[in-house]
Amino acid sequence: MDIQFPSFLQRGDKVVIISPSSKIDSQFLKGAKKRLELWGLKVAMGKHAGGSSGRFAGTIKQRLKDLQDAMDDPKVKAILCSRGGYGVVHLIDKIDFTRFSEHPKWLLGFSDITALHNLFQKNGYASLHSLMARHLTVEPEGDLCAGYLKDILFGNLPEYTCEKHKLNKQGSVQGILRGGNMAVAYGLRGTPYDIPAEGTVLFIEDVSERPHAIERMMYNLKLGGVLEKLSGLIIGQFTEYDEDHSLGKELYAALADLVKEYDYPVCFNFPVGHVTHNFPLINGAKVEFTVGKKNVELKFIC
Repeated sequence: MDIQFPSFLQRGDKVVIISPSSKIDSQFLKGAKKRLELWGLKVAMGKHAGGSSGRFAGTIKQRLKDLQDAMDDPKVKAILCSRGGYGVVHLIDKIDFTRFSEHPKWLLGFSDITALHNLFQKNGYASLHSLMARHLTVEPEGDLCAGYLKDILFGNLPEYTCEKHKLNKQGSVQGILRGGNMAVAYGLRGTPYDIPAEGTVLFIEDVSERPHAIERMMYNLKLGGVLEKLSGLIIGQFTEYDEDHSLGKELYAALADLVKEYDYPVCFNFPVGHVTHNFPLINGAKVEFTVGKKNVELKFIC
């Protein structure tokens, strides 16, 4: 399937902030709104963006309405999901792309928002795996990753370079960039919202998952024939966990063993995930991915 890029933004364009997953502190909604307005954008807030229903930012009906309204509004050019957490899975089989297809727009977010990225790609649209409201609030005006996000939104696609890692596998490929949070993507395996493997440069990250759980998910990809079909693999930031020495190796080494038989490039410790240094990545974009002796390069060639 060909992936369609929404139009890039211009000053004065409308952005909507919604909370389709967990609830969020209102100060982060205000901070994100302020930052986007500094970029020259007009910012609206979803009716239930600051809502609360248990751990969620509203009931399923409320969160779905905010997302659907933002998708349907022809004046909206981008939708910023305020945070991840848990809850998007409640929505993805209920969303209608009929009016969205007439006026496509960028979806922004990561973590639990991975489920929406998968949905958007299934329907043929690129989306932006990116930092969210907290980052836009607490990080300074000159923050590198916020700058990259602004650049992408306004059509200036960056070229990323990061340091080498001892477990990297060298090579250079072109493919379609897809991925996000590993546990969320794993939860959609075997559903219509699974990520296609063929020709994919897959990126993965996660937070607070135990090493044996990550290894189990990777074995699922291996035994399911996914890993062998990839064009490349980007292993991002796995954070807030303790190494399990009973496994006999550290997490990254275990993942390296699982992919050592494949001949495509693999990089470790790429700056994407639940960290401040979280590079925005365009899901559905064609990229050139190069793992060299000295560094790793990722270029958008869409």
